Amino acid sequence: MNCIKKILLYIFIFCSTSIATAQSILVNDSYTAQQLVENILVNNSSCASVSNPIATGDTFTPPNKSYAYFNNQGGTFPFAEGVLLSTWSSIYSEGPFVANVDAPDSYKWLGDSDLDTILGKSTLNATVLEFDFTPLTNFLSFDYIFASNEYQSFFPCTYSDAFAFLIKESGSIAPYQNLAVIPNTTIPVSSTNLHPLIPAVIPAPAFGINGCPAINDAFFGAFNTSSSPVNYAGQTIVLTAETTVIPNKTYHIKLVIADNGSTTFNSAVFLKAGSFTSKINLGSNRLFPNNPICYGENFTIDTKLSPAYSYKWYRNGALTPILGAITPSLKVTDTGTYKVEVELGSPNCIATGEIKIEFTPQIILNTTTLVQCDDNNDGTTIYDLNRVDNLVKNNDISLSAVVYYESLLEAQEQSNPITNPSTYRNKTPNQILFARVTNSFGCANYAEVKLLISNKSIAPQNPINICDEDGVQDGLYHFDLNAQVTPQVLSGLPAGLQVEYYLNTTDAISQKNSLPNIFNNTIANQQTIYARIVNGSDCYAITPETLIVNTFSPPNFKDETTSLCNGASINLTVNAGFSSYLWNTGETSNTIIVTVPGNYSVKVTNTNGCTATKKYNVSASGIATITDAIVTDFAGNGNSVLVEYSGVGNYEFSLDGSLFQDNPLFTQVAAGEYLVYARDKKGCGLSIPFKIYVLDYPRYFTPNGDGYNDFWEIKNLELLPKSTITIFDRYGKLLKQFASTSSGWNGTLNGYLLPSDDYWFNITFDDNKIIKGHFSLKR
Repeated sequence: MNCIKKILLYIFIFCSTSIATAQSILVNDSYTAQQLVENILVNNSSCASVSNPIATGDTFTPPNKSYAYFNNQGGTFPFAEGVLLSTWSSIYSEGPFVANVDAPDSYKWLGDSDLDTILGKSTLNATVLEFDFTPLTNFLSFDYIFASNEYQSFFPCTYSDAFAFLIKESGSIAPYQNLAVIPNTTIPVSSTNLHPLIPAVIPAPAFGINGCPAINDAFFGAFNTSSSPVNYAGQTIVLTAETTVIPNKTYHIKLVIADNGSTTFNSAVFLKAGSFTSKINLGSNRLFPNNPICYGENFTIDTKLSPAYSYKWYRNGALTPILGAITPSLKVTDTGTYKVEVELGSPNCIATGEIKIEFTPQIILNTTTLVQCDDNNDGTTIYDLNRVDNLVKNNDISLSAVVYYESLLEAQEQSNPITNPSTYRNKTPNQILFARVTNSFGCANYAEVKLLISNKSIAPQNPINICDEDGVQDGLYHFDLNAQVTPQVLSGLPAGLQVEYYLNTTDAISQKNSLPNIFNNTIANQQTIYARIVNGSDCYAITPETLIVNTFSPPNFKDETTSLCNGASINLTVNAGFSSYLWNTGETSNTIIVTVPGNYSVKVTNTNGCTATKKYNVSASGIATITDAIVTDFAGNGNSVLVEYSGVGNYEFSLDGSLFQDNPLFTQVAAGEYLVYARDKKGCGLSIPFKIYVLDYPRYFTPNGDGYNDFWEIKNLELLPKSTITIFDRYGKLLKQFASTSSGWNGTLNGYLLPSDDYWFNITFDDNKIIKGHFSLKR
């Protein structure tokens, strides 16, 4: 490993022919362990009791030592003077930084077993300064800077020398405590644990990690250059090793630094002169935003020292001590920076301590009352405590939720909180509860909440009557509570009250399941609801309200359709006995005379003010005029008559004036003469009769001389005088031809009787239309 690190060293040599002038530190390695401890670290202070100082280190490069005194000679190094412990001859620590200095360290120079145990490392070239120390106060600390030649290239990603500031009670077999740690952690200070971003190098190394992210870089000081006052590649900022101790108890202190596995890249720790002495720890500052003190609390600053000492307390840099403050502790109630000076048995030994205190703003709460109604006058009722949450908190949304208690002691001890604040039943009339609220720092304040019973009385309420106007007379309708009920409820009451509505008193007391403003009653005809009158979060009173839905469904009030005959008039009438009538014609009686068809309506009102409307459709009607009849004849059962007519009425039709049908088409009409009538169904009368004829031929005749059906003839054919009839036998032989006015054929040819048989005929009309058919002759 040593060989590898030396090779890497020369790869990253920063060559220069001249070194810039810089004010280097001065190193003196002639000081003994006693001088370094008593004269430098403790600075001959009578406030510190030290003994048994021992220093060990390099004995292989005489006359050089690895521990020494240093002085910055007025230069830029942060410490004016102090003690230096290093892993090579201390004289090499003098600046400026030169990258290629190779110290002749020896592998015979061993490490330290305590350091190996504490850090879990294998060490070489250990330098140790140890001594016993008896503090007069409860706190010790000293300032130091760690510097190392491992702060170059990629080395902080892989290599790190080891050092520790160890403490334990003198003579104890307990393990040491290491004070050389990253602030507020237990991580040891080293180049691998504390460095900025380390970029990768080119060419990449054969061993180790090439580049790594920053770690705890807030505590890294700087990389050094040729103008640096020390001969190390980089160093930390000023760090402080500190711990609490028990006054007048003896502790063993061991300061140790060593190489880790290689002697090539050396490191050092610089201890500030005079920083190791009895000090007073007054505790951590109590500041925003982390841990300020709650408003109203008495905070005690305690030195935890003997009352036999002399004390002076100061506030905010004042030169005059706080009057009467001469004890080891001080109670404070105000924000400020507090300092104590303690004379530790001698005017030459003054220890000091300082602490900054900030108090949170006062939590402003409101003591309030919550007034609730009592549904049965027993002095207890249900309260929703949460309704006054914002009042208690003064509308401060930054405060915690309110927690309620039945006593102040319970609120202060946070015991037995009220677990049902939204449905809390008071135990006694005018009971006082206690609200606890905290801010974001956990500070608490308390406010009283007095639970009162409302004793307001409300005059009996008149029922609210409405009419069922949704078209279904079932006694269910909607109420506009704000418009129809609230004005009556609030009549004569103080201004500013509001009204809520509920189905029952239980809901009204607990303010659960409030009714919507447009409320549809759920019990037909009559229902009682409850009005809760509220004043802010308080209940003013609860009163029942009766809602009545009046139905109105007069008999014979369905819409009607009637007709009006031309030139006539009719009466439209509804029952008498209603409070008022109003027709759409403007008339106000129960009957009107109508002479014009149209739509009419009447609205009637009963004694409850409910209305019902009846509508009439009056349609025109009158006597029909038959304009024609379309006759289909010579078709036997297929004969038909279609009546053609005009008129505004609804008609029925007849061929004989007795039997009427709705259809103007008559079918299966027998041959003959008819008078066609149209009758108005609304009673306006009959039309003038219209005569028609239906023609047909007989399907057979019997010329046997009995005087009945002896001739084959077509009745009413004389109505068509220009028509002719021709008769043939089955062979097409012409047997007879005669005019429409003839009496017909008697079944003979030239005076001879023709036999029973089927015969054929043609009827030729004047428009040359021909009807053909056949008939039978039966004898």
